[in-house]
Amino acid sequence: MTQRQSLRRILVIRLGALGDFVQSFGPFQAIRAAHPTAQITLLTTSPFVELARLSPWFDAVEVDPRPSWGNLPALLALRQKLRGYDRVYDLQTSSRTARYYALAGCPQTWCGHVGRSPLVHTNLWRNEMHTRTRQRDQLRRAGIPEVPQPDVSWLAELGPHPDAPYGLIVPGASPHRPAKRWPVRRYAELATRLESRGLRPVVVGSGADKPLAEGIRQFCPQALDLTGQTTLPELAGLAARAQIAVGNDTGPMHLAAMMGCPSVVLFSADSNPALTAPLGRAPGQVCVLSVRDLATLSVNRVAAALS
Repeated sequence: MTQRQSLRRILVIRLGALGDFVQSFGPFQAIRAAHPTAQITLLTTSPFVELARLSPWFDAVEVDPRPSWGNLPALLALRQKLRGYDRVYDLQTSSRTARYYALAGCPQTWCGHVGRSPLVHTNLWRNEMHTRTRQRDQLRRAGIPEVPQPDVSWLAELGPHPDAPYGLIVPGASPHRPAKRWPVRRYAELATRLESRGLRPVVVGSGADKPLAEGIRQFCPQALDLTGQTTLPELAGLAARAQIAVGNDTGPMHLAAMMGCPSVVLFSADSNPALTAPLGRAPGQVCVLSVRDLATLSVNRVAAALS
């Protein structure tokens, strides 16, 4: 029996956000394949529990409430969740999970970015790597040499099935980072162009994005507003059947790219596509348009990229 085969209890840590969580689908599958008989638990945050439980990669899902560092009872409870594993794969590798390493008792079986474990990811360039490249390198050093494209067929049929060809529009982004948003008026103009091409615009996002959808529908009443009406697994299935998707640098665009949807993703200077852009499943599937200020990005340029 190899050392990997002898590992019975494994913890994987991936807290969020959505784009980061989706970028970890490949590593999740690679860890499952490397430890086919182990009991694998995911520690994540509440928005991703349903997605994780539907997946074929985990035997159990634990919720991290992300307690404040002054909340001693909650930290003691979290410490219990972090201990007793034969190996921990920290795919979050943040300042928070650096503290989790200490809460776990600084185990020698911790695969992350801190500590003295033989599994620590010591690559000095790790912060300059794209998320997928960094995680692939981290797992390679822990004895998992390959991270293939993940099988997402378990998501493909979920969610609404519009009765005509459609394209997804994702006009939202983090509320505290408005520079990541292309003006809604331009999404509205783009929606009318999609409609003229025979594609029904379908606007998706959280309930907080409903005013954006309403702004689009003022100019393109044919657009279907599904903001706040799909779970993450349902959104994945909806994206799998879409002809195209266009949106800001935000989680649903990562999900669309992962499902194989041809996608155009809009980046401002507020984020770096070299580190975080959706990569998709095939060459040419994802087009990134990166400009310093999204207010300068024309509808013509986005429409041309969609063509």
